[in-house]
Amino acid sequence: MEYPGGDESGIVFSGGGVRGMAHIGVIRALREYDLDPQWVSGSSVGALVGALYAADASVDAMLSFFKETPLFRYNFFSISKPGFIDTDRYYKLFESYWPDNSFEKLSRRLYVAATNLNLGQEAYFQSGELIRPLLASAALPPIFSPVAMGEALYADGGIMNNFPLEPIAPHCRYVIGSNVSVIGKVGSREIRSSIQLTNRTTALMIYAINRNKIHSCDLVFEPPELEKIGVLDKKGIERAYQIGYDHGRIVLDRARGNGQP
Repeated sequence: MEYPGGDESGIVFSGGGVRGMAHIGVIRALREYDLDPQWVSGSSVGALVGALYAADASVDAMLSFFKETPLFRYNFFSISKPGFIDTDRYYKLFESYWPDNSFEKLSRRLYVAATNLNLGQEAYFQSGELIRPLLASAALPPIFSPVAMGEALYADGGIMNNFPLEPIAPHCRYVIGSNVSVIGKVGSREIRSSIQLTNRTTALMIYAINRNKIHSCDLVFEPPELEKIGVLDKKGIERAYQIGYDHGRIVLDRARGNGQP
């Protein structure tokens, strides 16, 4: 399908921890091709990148956000909440990037996916306060504590929906998908420990649940090289970003050669 223009196009950013820096590389490539989707949906790290994109942040500002936001800080450890890190301690850090703290102040329509732990349901936020839904969407258990909103506790959007296509699909004629929870071939030596086995099976389950949605998009970015980057490895930020950009250029060059977008 031919790219219809910003108002009728959308983009979905998956969860995936540090691998989500590849989303930023994809955004850089899209901007170089003058592609500007106006509907945005994201889960976990994809929600954070999506909110920065929706706020018209530069690529440098996006990378700075993730480099400067600590994953672990001793005075952020939780004492009375479930989870090792108190997610609420990040609120002030987020305010410096989203000072208006409002969905309505963003330049693009944004949907943030989170998980309602009490009801066992996915939830989408698209209006009102912005920061607490963002904190909730990225609150990966058991590392980060759930975020209280109203009468419920909310946690990582990827628990229930790692690729939240649903909220923007009705509004878009053309949907771009950026998935960083990639699955590639691995050797038996890479599944030798219990941790490796858990990581592999979890990744397979997440991908299987979202595969059909990912490949229903009109344009898909899925850099296979990302599987070598650890989900919580902050040393992989620049590498993941570069992988996303290089992959984005290749996909867009190929798409343009085929007459789209």
